[in-house]
Amino acid sequence: MSSNLHQAGVKLLKQLGRHADLIMDAYQAGSISEEGRDPKVLEKLKTSGILWRPEVESELRLTRSVRAMLEEGLSDERNRQIDSNVGSALATIKTLVDHYKEARHNVDFSASEAYLADLSEHVFAFSEGLRYSIRVLWSRINNEFGYVGSINAKIRENELAQSQVTELLNGLEMFKFSELAELAGDVRELRRLLVTNLQVSLSDCTQELSVVQARLLELLGRFRQIRGRTRLLKGFLLYTDQHPDYRPVDHVAHKQVPQLFNRAEPSIGPAHVDVHNSLQENELLEMVARIKSIVRDSQTHTRAEPSQVSLSVAEDFDIPDNPLKLAVEDYFCRVIDTGRSQSALDYHQEHGLEWDSESWLYQVIGEFEGLADEYRNYFELEPIGEPHPIYTGNFIIRDVEVGLS
Repeated sequence: MSSNLHQAGVKLLKQLGRHADLIMDAYQAGSISEEGRDPKVLEKLKTSGILWRPEVESELRLTRSVRAMLEEGLSDERNRQIDSNVGSALATIKTLVDHYKEARHNVDFSASEAYLADLSEHVFAFSEGLRYSIRVLWSRINNEFGYVGSINAKIRENELAQSQVTELLNGLEMFKFSELAELAGDVRELRRLLVTNLQVSLSDCTQELSVVQARLLELLGRFRQIRGRTRLLKGFLLYTDQHPDYRPVDHVAHKQVPQLFNRAEPSIGPAHVDVHNSLQENELLEMVARIKSIVRDSQTHTRAEPSQVSLSVAEDFDIPDNPLKLAVEDYFCRVIDTGRSQSALDYHQEHGLEWDSESWLYQVIGEFEGLADEYRNYFELEPIGEPHPIYTGNFIIRDVEVGLS
């Protein structure tokens, strides 16, 4: 099989080299006439897939594959096209993934390897096609669409390139990598192709397409500016042709200079104070006098005499505990002694404590939250209250009950 393929390839390349003049004539002219050509040679080229006839009475043309090879090899931007159909490539990739997973599920290793190789070829061909399209766009931008002659043709080619960039970006948005990751599942080969490699390629291409789009817009603005100036110049030349006795007047002598000729930059600079002019000395002194002065405190401060420092042993001192904190500790001790749960407000009323009920409840809750974990596990604090009647999720605490767990 490989030897037959090798021989067929060598035969095709020999035909391309033997009939190079005829092929280049067809490439440059777009088609080739059969008059004065050897019919046997034309028939061999048609059989080999180099030439083809679109209709019965039309002339022979080069096939798309041969033309694309010549465009790439000769770097010819005149006929080079961009394939912006991303949807069909995505559908083909998804179909091949389904074929591969089905063959893998059926333990058909030969079919799964064939589908995986086909899928890898399509993924890399798609990525390479995107990069090829970007190279074509950059080549057109760097040449400023030099393969067309007029400014209007350059603007049309620029607008065509912008539409192709927009179609490519819209097509790339069809790739949802969450769906591709779900489609790949836990198959390592599919995740490498559909998530890792494809995501890196599409990310780079998307960033470069954004730069291409900005450059195209900038180039389009320049083309339109050139076209506007060209139209103005052509209109002036047409007017001088129709009025040969026209002589431009001296516009400088006019009091009102037309805006078209008033393009000079202003020669008078912004006004500023001339500190070296002695005639303005009085005005400068008045301006300085109106500046508000800052009056600082002129009171003299006497420096205190340095005092002697003696080092001695610090005396012990006690910080008295907060009475409210001590009362809460007694409340917790009461719960421990009785072994029963008790309401904080009942204890407050029973002992006639002097603090208000709200401060008492805050202190009880704070004392409970401030206990160490090993001590807090011995107690349980249950809030007593009701939900807010209007705002859901809010609980109004009226009282708390502390007990042993």
